[in-house]
Amino acid sequence: MYKGSIVAIVTPFKKGKLDEEKFRKLIDFQIKNGTSGIVPCGTTGESATLSFDEHERVIEIAIEQVGGRIPVIAGTGSNSTEEAIMLTRHAAKAGAEASLQVSPYYNRPTQRGLYEHFKAIAEAVDIKIILYNIASRTGVNIEPETIARLARDCKNIVGVKEASGNLEQMARIKALCPDGFDLISGDDSLTLPVLSLGGTGVISVVANIVPREVADMIGFFQQADIEKARSLYYRLLPLVKSMFIETNPIPVKAAMGILGMCEPEVRLPLYAMSDENRSKLQDSLRLYGLL
Repeated sequence: MYKGSIVAIVTPFKKGKLDEEKFRKLIDFQIKNGTSGIVPCGTTGESATLSFDEHERVIEIAIEQVGGRIPVIAGTGSNSTEEAIMLTRHAAKAGAEASLQVSPYYNRPTQRGLYEHFKAIAEAVDIKIILYNIASRTGVNIEPETIARLARDCKNIVGVKEASGNLEQMARIKALCPDGFDLISGDDSLTLPVLSLGGTGVISVVANIVPREVADMIGFFQQADIEKARSLYYRLLPLVKSMFIETNPIPVKAAMGILGMCEPEVRLPLYAMSDENRSKLQDSLRLYGLL
């Protein structure tokens, strides 16, 4: 079971290059503060603008720095099935415990195409696979029936990061999939509701800056201390909202820059946060007590 607060970790850049030293420090910061897993090369990690060499290096560093302390779930999805297999094989060889597989973007496959795509990847590797459903970015939704079929037919497809924002769809996934199939929130704003549906945790953006609070919220829920979990959830919500006032990961990287955690650099076509939104972000950080 993949549970708890799993961070979709940023890829820190410095003058356009991967900042390896800072990346290692961010990983240690996460583990020290109760994070249950690291996802390098996800959406928040700007995988779309990493070269193949950089993509592989980021995953290698994450695995090396984690050193087996918590799972590394490598983002290795692609809209090319062969490319996804290549990246996933590399992650498996490097020592990743699992792979996060985003649904193919831009080419808009049918449900049968999605099934065959993920099945081909699952059959090509031995590591566990977590599907990543985010139609707002990919243009196609993985329907619950397709997820359930994959969960039944491919034993190493063990969960889904659900970022559809549709709680009814998530409930259907839980109802249709085998016992033990992990439903993981892909939206920080829905973590507590997803837990109430039987979800196991979150792959989080806001955990980049407040890992302990996200881990504690989920921990309280799992210990059946619902009031404490709810209190943390409501306290986090304004901060979570500020992480999405512009396209992720622009705000979280801007916040990390303000907090001195890493440079706020993002790669084109993403661009630095506007002054107006930066002011709103600072207000949110101040309100939360981070400034």
